[in-house]
Amino acid sequence: MKWKGRRESRNIEDRRGRSNTRAVGGIGGFGLVAVLVVGYFLGIDVTPLLQDQGGGQRAPATEMTAADKAAGQFVSVTLADTEDVWAQIFKDQLGRSYTPATLVLFKGATSSPCGGASGASGPFYCPGDNKAYLDTDFFVTLEQQLGAKGDFAAAYVVAHEIAHHVQNELGILSRANEVRAQVSQAESNAISVRIELQADCLAGIWARAAQKKFGSIDRGDLEEAVNAARKIGDDTLQRNAGQYPNPHSFTHGTSEQRSRWFVTGYQSGKLGSCDTFSINQL
Repeated sequence: MKWKGRRESRNIEDRRGRSNTRAVGGIGGFGLVAVLVVGYFLGIDVTPLLQDQGGGQRAPATEMTAADKAAGQFVSVTLADTEDVWAQIFKDQLGRSYTPATLVLFKGATSSPCGGASGASGPFYCPGDNKAYLDTDFFVTLEQQLGAKGDFAAAYVVAHEIAHHVQNELGILSRANEVRAQVSQAESNAISVRIELQADCLAGIWARAAQKKFGSIDRGDLEEAVNAARKIGDDTLQRNAGQYPNPHSFTHGTSEQRSRWFVTGYQSGKLGSCDTFSINQL
């Protein structure tokens, strides 16, 4: 992926290298679920984080390494690409303007309206403040523990979280979450899968548009993103955790589904192709 020397986004909130308030007011709701699920699947010990439910303890400031700085620049350029692409798509396909998201970079732990976050919780989007949260050390986990190598695999992660912001902008996320709050856990999980697969599809749309607009995608980049989508499918994560895949517990979709919906978005480039809510067979 050609990213060095290109425009960086101003919508970056970099909390790395400063003292962080760890889980102010405790980890609640989405944050707690994210920590438990991702920690379980990736084999990360999240006990220290879960024990810190008291009152906003200050964590020591973390040192910014050269790798941290490079990762921050990479994310900033990728975020800028999403801003330009989605502004154009909203104008061309919807006749409306796009309001960019802010992306929070943190290292170790931080807080959000959706609950506390740590490296164990993985990247996530919080509709409470229209911000995506990312510990750039997740890219190391993605490559070394999950086997998803390459800068475009990392770009796919950013694009997927920003796709949740696109869903929020379109009113899809709020409607889906309203329904999820009124149904059983299994039904809620099924809706979550549709949300996540749509985000994968939207990430594919972004990749196609970015290639056309910036010529930034190198040979092999698309395969890196597809491989990343496969590596973080629910069935693959559960198998890697030594568990037998349980479809009723899936919240993001299978490896096959995630990679296929990304490719669907990439091949079509149209928002209408990402309607995961009106079809029976995902």
